[in-house]
Amino acid sequence: MTRRPITDDELHADIDGQLDDARRAEVAAYLAAHPDLAARMQDYAAQRGALRAALDPVADEPLPSRLNLAHIARPAASARGAWLRNLAAALALVSLGGIGGWALHPSPAADGIAALAREAADSFAVYSPDLIQPVEMRADDLDALRAWSGAHMPQPPEIPDLAPAGFRLMGGRIVPTSHGAGLMVMYDDDRGIRLVMLTRPMAGDHGQRMVPNTQGDVAGWSWTAAGMGYSLVGPLDPDRLHPIADEVRRQVALAS
Repeated sequence: MTRRPITDDELHADIDGQLDDARRAEVAAYLAAHPDLAARMQDYAAQRGALRAALDPVADEPLPSRLNLAHIARPAASARGAWLRNLAAALALVSLGGIGGWALHPSPAADGIAALAREAADSFAVYSPDLIQPVEMRADDLDALRAWSGAHMPQPPEIPDLAPAGFRLMGGRIVPTSHGAGLMVMYDDDRGIRLVMLTRPMAGDHGQRMVPNTQGDVAGWSWTAAGMGYSLVGPLDPDRLHPIADEVRRQVALAS
């Protein structure tokens, strides 16, 4: 029987005491085989204990009168009209600006592979540090993830298997991009290093060769094929990330 991989979510669920006895035993065995990861999880458990010790007394205090629901609702109702007026003004500014904030960053590659690479790096920056819910759909329901992403995109994107490279699929989520919905999938390895791959439709650059890109400490490789763009990014040296991106491209080409 093949044992299901241990995910980050389960590691933190173990700290919170949310796993059943069988899975808890599997997590314990996994941590025993990976002492570096076990030490990191012990640090998280210590942080959790410190937070609980600091905040438990506050939780036992009576609710202040200023937090009474009726007291809160009165100013909220009077502010709602002003909020709606501000929202209308903001929308008007966006419409005058064409595509809003992107108009402040003109670039000849705004619709090309440079934009794709930037979107992938931005997705990595937003979701990879999340220890609670970095993905919306988990890897243990891969067929549903494929169907879900296919319903939001012109064609169902391929979800590569990076286990041979040492990275297991965590899951994915739909993210907004400059060309509609894109699929972001996330991978991690035994050291907690995470990679993100973004797939989305491309208006141009069909058949663009693989090119490197860097945004801060995040390296990436991006390319296009058959009207779709692909960008793999992560906190690795570009030379180390390159063969992993090549494997993604190979699997995508085989599935086409």
